[in-house]
Amino acid sequence: MNVSLLSGWFPWGVQLAAAGSLVAAIGWRDRRWRLRRAPSALAAAAGLTGLFGLLAVTVGGVTDPLPLALWCWLGAAVAALAVLVAGWRGARWWRRALAPLAALLAVVAGANALNASTGYFPTLDDAIGELSGDPLPQQVTMDQLSSLTGRTSTGRIVQVDIPDAASGFAHRQELVYLPPAWFRSRTRPKLPVLEMIGGEFAAPDNWVRAGNAVQTADAYAAQHGGVAPVLVFADATGGFKVDTECVDGPNGKAEDHLVKDIPPFVEKAFGTATDPRKWGVVGWSMGGTCAVDLAVEHPDVFAHFEDISGDLGPNTGDKQQTIDKLYGGDAAAWAAHDPLTVLAHHPKYKNVSGWFESGDQEANHIGQARQLDAAARKVGIKSQVVVQPGRHVWQFAGGAFAEALPWLAQQVGLKG
Repeated sequence: MNVSLLSGWFPWGVQLAAAGSLVAAIGWRDRRWRLRRAPSALAAAAGLTGLFGLLAVTVGGVTDPLPLALWCWLGAAVAALAVLVAGWRGARWWRRALAPLAALLAVVAGANALNASTGYFPTLDDAIGELSGDPLPQQVTMDQLSSLTGRTSTGRIVQVDIPDAASGFAHRQELVYLPPAWFRSRTRPKLPVLEMIGGEFAAPDNWVRAGNAVQTADAYAAQHGGVAPVLVFADATGGFKVDTECVDGPNGKAEDHLVKDIPPFVEKAFGTATDPRKWGVVGWSMGGTCAVDLAVEHPDVFAHFEDISGDLGPNTGDKQQTIDKLYGGDAAAWAAHDPLTVLAHHPKYKNVSGWFESGDQEANHIGQARQLDAAARKVGIKSQVVVQPGRHVWQFAGGAFAEALPWLAQQVGLKG
């Protein structure tokens, strides 16, 4: 199942099979079919595809641009069904069978085009594991964790159900990575912690399956005597298609969950460090926006951040749309969570540091990172901007985290 969904033979094979099936289902047939019925079916398919796109924006609330290939393959799927209906009478049995097959293959090709534009599922195994809820590699239960001691070359992942007593936020089960050093003694070391936050359309395990965060942490630990930060893969949204931007609002108190629920639980359950100088937050896309916002608003909880391809501030559109949708019409809440506004009115920060990273194909994010970096430096935050080759996909996020982890480890107090 370790077949790439992002490149190689599988994506091309599905696309060629979909296109070939559609062409065969349409066929040459008779003159009336070629000049009237087939063109009418294809025109109807194009119109329906355009309608679906309009509904996605106006009803579905899709604000980010979707890849052109997705709409092309969706159109192909609709065309296959239109051809099936328009040409049912007089069609040979195999053409009738090919049309729904072409539609199915086109849907698969379109779904993978969307996947390729974000990098959520690098391999077929990742997709099946996510959709079926299979355990992650190196995953153990909390019950097993209590009896595990001794030397190991890799860390372990444990699924946790963190109480929402402080926030009331309806979140999904989250994950904690514990590095090899954590298992060497029953007296657990007080390791530093990084909260890991994904994008808007996300699940807590995205950093593991798509961002390779566990492999990155294990590689760091292997070079530093088994020591690495504890990673908490947090749920900042409560659902796949929920945009909280990590603030308290109509979609729940996500900010309180990240700030008030998670740190006390992790500190108590795993014996980690409690000093905010040993806590950081890392995020990609929406999570990158969250990382900056949480650190500048709550330096008493998170003293360090890595913002990977984040926005200038929490948003669900323009300023007024954000105030209405994200804060229930409360303009003061918008100002309290806008990083530039917070930085402009905050006293000098002490012991706070930040890392902004964007891909060279993300011009908007680069410009926004530089704005935030300049504002942060004015109030004492030791920050830097890094631009590397890449675009807005999970694979870039994973590479950015790997690049910044040695710096993050130093900031939270690990040597080397």
